[in-house]
Amino acid sequence: MARTFEWLAKALALTGGLLVVAIALVTSGSIAGRWLFGEPLLGDTELVEYGMAVVVACFLPICQWRGENIIVDFFTARSSSRTQARLDRFGTVLLTLMMGLIAWRTGVGALDQKNSGSMTMLLQWPDWIAYLLMTGPLALTALMALYTAITGRNGSGAHPRDPLPGNTPLENR
Repeated sequence: MARTFEWLAKALALTGGLLVVAIALVTSGSIAGRWLFGEPLLGDTELVEYGMAVVVACFLPICQWRGENIIVDFFTARSSSRTQARLDRFGTVLLTLMMGLIAWRTGVGALDQKNSGSMTMLLQWPDWIAYLLMTGPLALTALMALYTAITGRNGSGAHPRDPLPGNTPLENR
């Protein structure tokens, strides 16, 4: 299971990275078109909105899998490691529930958008496709969070608060 999660997280992160490059090219092309010809690319903002929604969803699984989500430990920094571990696990359970809910509602939104025939204004692309493309990564993030909550470990096998190799806290440098 862990290898599959690792592979899927990397594949989605790569996909997200390629989409960011495509979005940068669309934006650059639109700026160049406006500057050279007085006309931006038709639907450039629609393409950026469409793409960024998918990009965010594609990066969530690798953040969860590698345990690189932000941990705000201002109030718990002086707690025992056992208390911190319990709170981390509780937080991961909450993340599992939240990501599951978001994935479910995004899937329902995709069906609603398809049934209503909703389209982007300029390009006339079906809106439901963006929702559908977001649903899988969101659901995968929920499954990875569930795995982390059950095992207490992220994809690298480390506890979420353990620093990654080469990433030591500033006070230890």
